[in-house]
Amino acid sequence: MSNHTSPEARITAREVAADSRDVTADSRDVTANTRDVTANTRDETADSRDATANARDLFADFREENADTRELHICVLEMKQAAHEARMSLLQQVNEHMMIAAMETKKLMDEIQSTKTELLISKAVAEKANLAKSDFLSSMSHELRSPLNAILGFAQLMEGGSPAPTQAQAVRLHQITKAGWYLLELINQILDLAVIESSKFTLSREPVLVIEVIRECQSMIETQAQEHGVRVDFLPFDWNLFVNADRMRMKQVLINLLSNAIKYNRKEGTVVVACTASHPEHIRISIKDTGEGLPPEKLRQLFQPFNRLGQEHGAEQGTGIGLVVTKQLIELMGGSISVKSIVGEGSEFCVDLIRDVSPPQKASCTQSPEQILQPCKPVTLHTLLYVEDNPANLMLVEQIIEGFPDVHMLSARDALVGIALARAHLPDVILMDINLPGINGFEALKILRNSPTTMHIPVIALSANAMRRDVEKGLEAGFFRYLTKPIKLQEFMNSLEEALDLSKTKHPNMSEKPS
Repeated sequence: MSNHTSPEARITAREVAADSRDVTADSRDVTANTRDVTANTRDETADSRDATANARDLFADFREENADTRELHICVLEMKQAAHEARMSLLQQVNEHMMIAAMETKKLMDEIQSTKTELLISKAVAEKANLAKSDFLSSMSHELRSPLNAILGFAQLMEGGSPAPTQAQAVRLHQITKAGWYLLELINQILDLAVIESSKFTLSREPVLVIEVIRECQSMIETQAQEHGVRVDFLPFDWNLFVNADRMRMKQVLINLLSNAIKYNRKEGTVVVACTASHPEHIRISIKDTGEGLPPEKLRQLFQPFNRLGQEHGAEQGTGIGLVVTKQLIELMGGSISVKSIVGEGSEFCVDLIRDVSPPQKASCTQSPEQILQPCKPVTLHTLLYVEDNPANLMLVEQIIEGFPDVHMLSARDALVGIALARAHLPDVILMDINLPGINGFEALKILRNSPTTMHIPVIALSANAMRRDVEKGLEAGFFRYLTKPIKLQEFMNSLEEALDLSKTKHPNMSEKPS
């Protein structure tokens, strides 16, 4: 065999060697790539380890946060449980309190109902007592006024009779009438106080012209002022001032204050009366005297009932209730009273009343009050029928009528006889007592008014039922006038003359009457 190879073999060997070198190069590249891959793998493994470590850290953090969350959740649950338990406890307490409150409310309602029942019973008892009190006062007033009517009536007749009484008799008569009118004043004040305190007192409030009331009061206290040697000065003021008041009660208030200012003044003292618009809504009437004055401790007791402030043994008579009634009357009219006093200088009482506007003008009579009260000049004989069961009262009116030569008087002891006489004689005027045997004066008036033959006759009530509600009831029933006992002669004669004038106006041609 030859040592020499063929060219093809050599070419093949070279190619194989070249391929081997290429393979080796490729192997080296693969190895290099492997090394790169390994390096990359190592890097990735390192990254993976880092990521794993980070994951572990994150997981650890997560587990810690989860643990915190669980703890927080547990805390929240515990707080919720505690709140629930607290709420349940509170609800239980509220429920217990509500049950207690319900029981107490029921107890309170039972007590209220019991109290309401007691109040209703007490109210009924009080109303019954007030009614009994009113009836008693009305009855007592009637029983006291009846004898006073005879005392004062006959005393007035004797004072003005003919022949005139001697000086000694006149002094005695004056003492009789003075004591009688004082007793009547006492009765009136006690009745006023009782009626006011019973809450059944009514007022007729209207616009009242102040100057008219002041002038009436001035004429009424002039005699008293002269007797005490006291000068009363009425300062000029706006004559067009009106107040909202009860005219009669306003006059009563001012007369009481003026009378006190005169009685408790010093000899040759003065009383100053002023009227001012103290406020746009009020009128102030002030009465200032120059008496002894009152210290503060007595001023505080001034409006206490039956407290005469040490004047019990003084020369002046008094009841100690006049100022109490005055204060209550003023307050019932929506006003107020105040007083200032300085020891040694005197006192000043101020009455504030609600200001009012002038009322609409009414058609007025063309005659003056003096013309109206002038004695009538009769042409024919008039007939007066007096229905009265008290002999003393009958005798008194008979003697008063003797001063009217043109008036013939008939009398009846009960209402039924009086009605029969009225139908038979058709008197010009009927004088009617209220408390009569059989039917009373109101029933008799109704019968007279319902009869065509007697319905025109003016009927004057003359009664000892002198409480204000009695007077109002009488006027509402249709009496021409309602006069109260004791008789005031001038008032009685004026009313009789007015009734006779009315009778002539209604029936001018009734000169022929049944005999």
